Parts: sequence; structure tokens; C-alpha cells
Amino acid sequence: MSPEPLVLPSDAWPDWLTAHVLGRLQTVGETLRRLRDGATRDTLEVLSVWNDADIALRGADSAAGLFAEVHPDPEVRELAEKLLQDIDRVRTDRNLDRALFDIVAATDPAGLDAITLRMREQVLRDFRRSGVDRDDRVRDRLREISERLTVLEQEFGRTIRDDVRTVRLMPAELGGLPDDFVAAHPPAADGLVTVTTDYPDYLPFRTFARDADARRRLTVEFDSRGWPANDGVLHEMLDLRDEKARLLGFDSWPDYDAAVKMIGSGPAIAEFIDRISAAADTAGRRDLDVLLERRRTDEPAATTVDRSEIGYYTELIRREQYDVDAREVRRYFDFPRVRAGLLEVTGRLFGLEYRQVDVPSWHADVTAYDVFAEGERRGRIYLDLHPREGKYKHAAQFDLVGGITGRLLPEGVLVCNFSRGLMEHQHVVTLFHEFGHLIHHVLGGRQDWARFSGVATEWDFVEAPSQLLEEWAWDAKILGTFAVDETGTPIPADLVARMRAAKDFGKGINVLTQIAYTAVSYLLHRDRPADHTAAVSDAMSRYGLIADLPETHFQSSFGHLAGYTSAYYTYMWSLVIAKDLFSAFDPEDLFDSAVAHRYRDRILVPGGSRDAADSVTDFLGRPFTFDAFATWLNAVR
Repeated sequence: MSPEPLVLPSDAWPDWLTAHVLGRLQTVGETLRRLRDGATRDTLEVLSVWNDADIALRGADSAAGLFAEVHPDPEVRELAEKLLQDIDRVRTDRNLDRALFDIVAATDPAGLDAITLRMREQVLRDFRRSGVDRDDRVRDRLREISERLTVLEQEFGRTIRDDVRTVRLMPAELGGLPDDFVAAHPPAADGLVTVTTDYPDYLPFRTFARDADARRRLTVEFDSRGWPANDGVLHEMLDLRDEKARLLGFDSWPDYDAAVKMIGSGPAIAEFIDRISAAADTAGRRDLDVLLERRRTDEPAATTVDRSEIGYYTELIRREQYDVDAREVRRYFDFPRVRAGLLEVTGRLFGLEYRQVDVPSWHADVTAYDVFAEGERRGRIYLDLHPREGKYKHAAQFDLVGGITGRLLPEGVLVCNFSRGLMEHQHVVTLFHEFGHLIHHVLGGRQDWARFSGVATEWDFVEAPSQLLEEWAWDAKILGTFAVDETGTPIPADLVARMRAAKDFGKGINVLTQIAYTAVSYLLHRDRPADHTAAVSDAMSRYGLIADLPETHFQSSFGHLAGYTSAYYTYMWSLVIAKDLFSAFDPEDLFDSAVAHRYRDRILVPGGSRDAADSVTDFLGRPFTFDAFATWLNAVR
């Protein structure tokens, strides 16, 4: 019998969340005490008891982590953050418990199947990476560092989430914006219009607003979110991570962090940065020449394109040279139809059925669906897709329940900040991208071991399946199934062809911008400079081609520094793999069930039960290479 989904409350959220989390932490404590009871157990029994504690710990962490970011009640968010600190304390104590380590280390690996052996090896690896084999003084300091980092990372993210900035503009300064945007931003009593740094305002404004000064003002506010509050927080975070790495015998935090990723070492990140930077240089400079030429028709003396100008001039070039007007394209992407189309496309692709369910959730905007395959319920998903006060500001998939075969149904939540009406196509692409994580969580959620359930691969692979799914948001036949205008007319295939050609313009600059962000992530952790703003400006100018704006502090709102730490390279590393994965599909028939189901079963379903490189080799029939990425990067339409 299939397990039942988690039942969320209709009200009394603080009571429910407290009981849910503390009950699971109590289970963790009781389970680990049982493991220490001196009873004779074979290897499988020891690992099974450990797994029981892992399941409970993950259940507590997933719920608290989600509701700290999305619950509309600030008291619940604050409660969730405090519970996360309790969870981290329990996890840290467990991983520094020498008696538990000795029990697991004493087990005999002989005769274990490959997945169980992997489980045992990774548990022992995590113990050592936590410092369990260090002396008491070092373990005590590592515990202090872990607890403090949890608080700092929460503070860093909370500051970004809560720092919604605004600019007040004359109505004329909205010139160039789509009619529905202007209608949604009427003047106040003083005659001024308020535009915020939230994505549904910021992205259209930086793309369409003709007023250069207004674009610049909003961009300065956007790139200064979190400043100055996050400056000291970031310094302390970087210092503590470095101290932790050195206490554990590593030369730097990037070395410690990369040791359990596909890339393998800190210096390999620097090598990857240089390789991608060199590969994208020609394409990037070609893009920049076109941008500068177009900008000089407005400002003949211009010598640069800065962050407030890149979106606007890229859009102008796509409109003038490729006959693609994003304002016109928006007509075909009404949010409710896009959401329905996403479910139809991914259901057909992966052999899934989504059945909407009327169940309690944390906000009226949230929709829930049970996911079925071959008539059997395989998971539940929640879609929380519109902005609101106090909510996570970006786009991400969050776990709610990690799936365990026969015990727990995988449940995930998609958290985004899209318009309720017409969407820019780039937002449609983002929706497909993030839904790729959600599908990975559900399809990879049939595991015996909690640590392998869902999106549990090496961290620098997790973006590849999502980047792959973006391709389906660019296919004319697929878009034609749900992208229709107000008359019901599907988006024309020739328009999609022009959109694809226009998309290729700017990819060199985009890759170099991502590499600049990667360098920021890596170098701040490796070098820990005294002046973050100067170091960021240097990295952005060295690796990117788009000029920074003076008096901005990008790092203070770079939320990935809390989550991805020094590993922002993940996005480009995963893109290299994603382009290679896509080479196995027939671009003329992206619904080919044979290849789609092979991808599903060999990449998504295994979750973290084997190395990502092995899953890719299994799917492609060979190890992944750089070739498909290089071909894509250098192609000119």
C-alpha cells in the first residue's frame, strides 16, 4: 500500500510546526540512543537504525527550512528559523559523536550491495568531514562554528528577503513598459509611481523602460539590497568557513567544499573558471561590439554597457535585428495557461499524471497536485508561484518530505515569484528550469536510504537536469500546445524560430557574466579580502564584460553565497553536462518516449544512489565531454 502524504494544518501553524519538528528530533535522539545500547547488530542493522534517524532529521529540516522562507506569518518564519538552529545542533552533535562513529566504523563492509556500501562509506566520510576524529578542543570549536554559521546564513538570507527597495517615478518614466505593467502601477496621490526591486517589477523594468536614469536608479537599488547589514555578516561567514576548513586539514574552504563534488578540488574551480572564460571570450566580445554599436546610436560617446543597460539594449537588438519584441511575445504566455502547459508537457515527457488536490496549505496562492505514474501515486507537489511580503525572493525547489520506498511519499514545493498575468518568456524558461528540480525530487524519491532520496547527487550536478528541461520551453511544437494569445491563436512557429535566433545573441556575455559570479563566489572564499566591494568589482571586470555601477554592493544580495558558498561554478559546470545530455535527444521530436524514459530512469530515478558521472555515462553510453557545450557556445545563427 502506498504511503500517505503529509497532512498540513488549516490553522494553528506554530503548534503544528513545533510538534512536527520537535517530534522528529525526539525520534532522532531515541533512535541514536538505541544504536548506542550495546546490542549486537550486523552491518545492515546498524545502517538501518542510522537511516531511521536520518529520515526523522531530514523530515524536521525540510519542513522548517521551507516554512522559514514561504510562510506568510512572520512569527511562523521566525519560529522555523529557531527550529532550524535546533536541527543543526542535533545534526552537529550526531556527527561529532565519537561513540556513534566507532559503531559505524566497526561494521563489516563485506558482502554489501553497491548502494548499501556507498551508504556506509558516505556516513563515515561525513563523520570525518565534521571532525569526529579530532581532539576535544577542536571538536568543541567546530561545534561552535557550525552553530554560528547557521545563524549567520539565516540572517544573510533574511536580510535579502526583507530588503525590498523602491523607486518613485513620474508616470512618463514608465515609457516603453507593456500596457499591463503600466496599468498595474497607477500613480499615487502625489502623482508618482512606485516600482520595487521584486522580480515582477525589476525584470520588466530593466528590459523595457526607455528612461536610462530610471533604469539606473532601480538597478542601483536592486544591486544594493542587503547593504550595509550583510557586509559584516558575510565577513564573519567567510572567516568561520575558512577556520573550519583549516581545522579539518584543508588549505581553504573551497578545497574542503569541493572535495565531495564532481570537480574534486578548489584549484580545479580556478581552472574551470579560466577554461570557460577563454572559451566564451570570442562570443562575448562579439556580443559586446553589437551592444556598444547600438548604444552609441543613443549616446555616441559611450564606451561601456553597464548593468542597468544590458537588459534594455539586448532587448532592443533582439527587437530590431531579429524581429522579436518581448512585449509582443508576452501575449502568448498567460500564467494560468503556462502552468497548465508545463504540467501537460512534463507529464507526457516522463509518463506522469498530475491530479490537483484540495488540501490545506500555507497560502491561498498555493496549488497542490498528486503525481501518478502507471496509475500509482508517486508523490505530491505544491506550486507557490507568486510574490508576497516576506516570501523567498528568487526561484527554487524546496523539499517538504524526502521519499522512502514504502514509507514516505516524496513531496516537493516549487517557490517562484511570477506575475499573475502575462509572463516574459524568460520567466517561462525559469519555470521549466525549476520544475526540473521538482521532477527530480519526485522521481528520485524511491530510495531505501534517506541520504540518496531525490535531488541528492553531487551538488555540482543538481542544475543539469533543470537546465536540460529548459530546452522544452524553446521548442515551437511544444510551445504551440499552450502558448496562445487572447484570441486562442497559438504562438507562430516562425516567431519561435526568431526567438531562438535572438536567444543566441548575448549568450557569450551571459556565460562570462556567470563566470564572473563564479569568480566572486570562489575568490571571496579563497582570499577573504578586507574590502568585498572592491574585490567583487575587480572580479566582475576581469571575467565579465558588463560594467558595474558605482556605489553598488552586489555581494550583499548574492544569496548563493549562503547556500552554494564557493561553488557557484555549479551552474556552468552543470550546463556543460546539460548540453551533452541534450545531444541524445532528437530536436525534431522532443517527446520521443524511448529517449525521454531512458533519461528519466537513468538520470532522475537513481537520485543520489550512484555518482552523477556514472548516471551520465549510463545514459549517454560514454563519459560526458565539453564538445556539445563548445558547439553551442560558438554557433552563430
